[in-house]
Amino acid sequence: VQLQASGGGLVQAGGFLRLSCAASGSIFGITARGWYRQAPGKQRELVAVISNGGSTNYADSVKGRFTISRDSGKNTVNLQMNSLKPEDTAVYYCKFHTISGDLWGQGTLVTVSS
Repeated sequence: VQLQASGGGLVQAGGFLRLSCAASGSIFGITARGWYRQAPGKQRELVAVISNGGSTNYADSVKGRFTISRDSGKNTVNLQMNSLKPEDTAVYYCKFHTISGDLWGQGTLVTVSS
C-alpha cells in the first residue's frame, strides 16, 4: 500500500492550498493521520495530526490557518492551508500511524512567494 499526496504548488503569500493524501489500498489499524513538512536545511516537523476519534493537534506556527481533516470511510487525509506565509515553504508529507508501523507519502512541494 502506498500513500499518494497531491495539491502542492506555487502560491503567493496570503493565498491558500489544499493538500490531499490517499492510500492506494486498504490499511488495517490506522490510529492517526498526519501531515509533516521539511523546509530546506531543516528537520522534518509535525504540522498537524488527527486521531481516529477526530481530535486534532497543530503546530503553533499553523494554528488558526491550517485545518486537517479526513474523509469518512476512506483512507485519506487532507490539509487546508489558508493565509500562507513564505515560511510555510516546504515539502509536505502525509503519514498514517498504524498498529503495525508508520506509512509515509512521497511528499508534495509547497512554495509560498512573498
